[in-house]
Amino acid sequence: MYQQMIFVNLCVSDLDASKKFFTELGYSINEQFSDDSTASVVISETIVVMVHTKEKYAQFTKKEIADAKKTSEVLIALSSESREKVDELVEKAVAAGGSVSGETQDHGFMYGRAFDDPDGHTFEVVWMDPAAVEG
Repeated sequence: MYQQMIFVNLCVSDLDASKKFFTELGYSINEQFSDDSTASVVISETIVVMVHTKEKYAQFTKKEIADAKKTSEVLIALSSESREKVDELVEKAVAAGGSVSGETQDHGFMYGRAFDDPDGHTFEVVWMDPAAVEG
């Protein structure tokens, strides 16, 4: 069966800093699809974050480019395998130069936290009890 992929494109102020941030979270850079204006960050087999310099990003849109530190352009949600892994990823993000975003959400069957990358893009990390999903 065909696995559809998602490519999230983000504008960043410092490409090298962004690459460093995401690799410190444990993700890899696909050098085949990266150059001096873009980095292809592999989140999973089906999720890739393309981080672009402002000049490169501007080639893809005629709209004004949002400053993610001032406005919300998108909320990126990533699933996690456990509550502990949610905390682990957020802690890695903070240690790598990100910041905690919002409050911890704990609903028993669902647990989530969020972080902002150094450019202000918000990533929500969520665990949901598999039993709650099934039932």
